[in-house]
Amino acid sequence: MIISSAIIPQPLARLPWRLIWLVALICTIGVVTLYSAAGGSASPWALKQGVTILAFMAVAIGISYIPESFIKQMIFPAYVAILVLLVLVEMIGFVGKGAQRWVDLGFIRLQPSEFMKPAIALVLARFYDLLPASDVRRWRGLWPAAALVFVPAGLILVQPDLGTAMMVMLGGVTVMFIAGLPMWYFGSAAAAAAVAGPILFSMMHDYQRKRVLIFLDPEADPLGAGYHISQSKIAIGSGGIWGKGYLNGSQSHLDYLPEGHTDFVFATFVEEWGLVGGALLIFAFFMVIRWGMNVSKGAKTRFGQLAAAGLTATIFFYVSINLMMVMGLAPVVGIPLPLVSFGGSAVMTVMICLGILMSLERQSRTRTTIA
Repeated sequence: MIISSAIIPQPLARLPWRLIWLVALICTIGVVTLYSAAGGSASPWALKQGVTILAFMAVAIGISYIPESFIKQMIFPAYVAILVLLVLVEMIGFVGKGAQRWVDLGFIRLQPSEFMKPAIALVLARFYDLLPASDVRRWRGLWPAAALVFVPAGLILVQPDLGTAMMVMLGGVTVMFIAGLPMWYFGSAAAAAAVAGPILFSMMHDYQRKRVLIFLDPEADPLGAGYHISQSKIAIGSGGIWGKGYLNGSQSHLDYLPEGHTDFVFATFVEEWGLVGGALLIFAFFMVIRWGMNVSKGAKTRFGQLAAAGLTATIFFYVSINLMMVMGLAPVVGIPLPLVSFGGSAVMTVMICLGILMSLERQSRTRTTIA
């Protein structure tokens, strides 16, 4: 949907307004939910989140004007820079909540692993763009790509940040799959992971093992490790079809639901707005992901196709992992619901993805017009 330049200036008229309105709807739901989670107060979450969203939306629109050629030139240097930051995290990183994930630059506390989520999709898209098509199904189409994925994933895993490491690996594997690697590669990797599962489980931190065990048996420790999932399910179920009404959620307002403004914000929202509200939010995310896949389908270059698919997959995994986690269908791994949960990191990552997607969509549309 493109708005006529007679109404607004042409640079703004050429923006994908259908996507922007969808994102605005999701962000509005997030801010409204955070206002409720704070007991009907704009502070400490709703106002700050609104400002963060507006700032990064402006960044996304700015990114949308960057040419694809410049993105191609910058992706390898950017990838290396993020790797260096990940190494610095291990050396001099700031420790918070038992994890070492941030670099304190004085004026800002940076979490480099967030930048790696879109970067891994872009760097693999560029790698397969440069690789001759005849080499994709050969060994040289696998091992460099695997190294590009597993080196940062390993650095993130030791922070420890299992959720982000998993996101990086899933995003990378998605691009490798779409690039055309043989299926037996993925089948072999899945079989190896299944065999190595017990070993990997034994290497996890105690709290990570508890999360897996509670996922398999949520009632084993309902007042301890299973408390988050149990209370989340109660909140979602108590919302019924239409919800308890705005500002009337008891689980979040009475502090039964932990992290009701971050990782479990979906449970807070559904308790008040019910199945209907939850379905609307999920549908809005579905439409955003559908738009991203259409960008990949319509891209005129191999880089554009792979990059758009990888960036869209990043958003998809963000949403799907959080929803599965909140509903008890996956272990709790600390993945927020993007644009809805409180916190700037997820907003930044998703807005970067959307900005680059808008850039690829704009250039694809331009090439079509010229042709």
